Amino acid sequence: MSLLISAYNEEKVIDEKIKNSLSLSYPPSLLEIVVVSDGSTDRTEEIVKQYSDQGVILRSYQGRIGKTACLNEAVPLAKGEIVVFSDANSRYDKNAIKELVRHFGDDQIGFVTGKTEYVSGNGSNVFSPINFYSKLEIFVKNLESKISSCVGADGAIFAIRKKLFKALSDADINDLVIPLKIIKQGYKGILEEKAFCIENSANGYKDEFRRQERITNRTIRAIFNDSDMLNPFKFGLFSFELFSHKISKFLVPFFMITLLIANLFLITKGPFFLLFLTGQLAFYLLAVLGYFRKCWISLSKVISPCRTFLVVNLAILNGWVKYLKGDTYTTWTTLR
Repeated sequence: MSLLISAYNEEKVIDEKIKNSLSLSYPPSLLEIVVVSDGSTDRTEEIVKQYSDQGVILRSYQGRIGKTACLNEAVPLAKGEIVVFSDANSRYDKNAIKELVRHFGDDQIGFVTGKTEYVSGNGSNVFSPINFYSKLEIFVKNLESKISSCVGADGAIFAIRKKLFKALSDADINDLVIPLKIIKQGYKGILEEKAFCIENSANGYKDEFRRQERITNRTIRAIFNDSDMLNPFKFGLFSFELFSHKISKFLVPFFMITLLIANLFLITKGPFFLLFLTGQLAFYLLAVLGYFRKCWISLSKVISPCRTFLVVNLAILNGWVKYLKGDTYTTWTTLR
């Protein structure tokens, strides 16, 4: 197994990540730990070098070429038959690697994804609308794993057969495009819930907006680049999964706009349409109220889900705009 840890200016968390990786319940002689630094300019690389006597390898790529470009260089150099992709701020459960690797006894499995659990800054479990999105994603991936292959992977914790890795373009979103390329080769991917890592929850809605905007832009690009995978005659049930899981999600903002406009035209057609319009406007009002702290505190259980849903879909809409403008993301500064 080769554990690749992507890092850019992670001096605050990289020491803890390396210690976490060294403590995993997997034979040290069979686990290669590699930190892939995308031109870090802080103390990240200096800290990594302190662990060289414990077998931790630093692969530094200068010039800020982007995470995906770094992986294109680092994966072929990995010694393991199985490559695990991780992030510097993801703390693995001690049995995570074991839970991932055991599925590769099945020759049809090309990749296995784990899941991320989010905690607050003090280490306690959190339940938030964003966390709910994460739980919904896990639920869907579980079902996909049972009927065909799960769509995409969790970028903080997923494993692949090294021989199936194909070089990506620099703007590719690796946790979607790598799985798509593996499925194209006739393999499948599954979710293993017992393989999990822990991350601190997002700092706020502005950070989540930027993250969703970037994910949308890169995912749309990936789907259009691999649009042949939407052909059910070629990829069977997986084509439906890809459309249902990814494309439908990115069409929601347009459905919301259409629903509101249609409702305005139908308002005089009866009390049902007036009631439905009232419900829509109340939803948007609650979402806007989330910007006022006093209201947030007193009605947080009602307001927070509304605001989150609106923020995420505004971010998706902006992701479409940036995609149509030709904007790409190859590098970015971590929100933490």
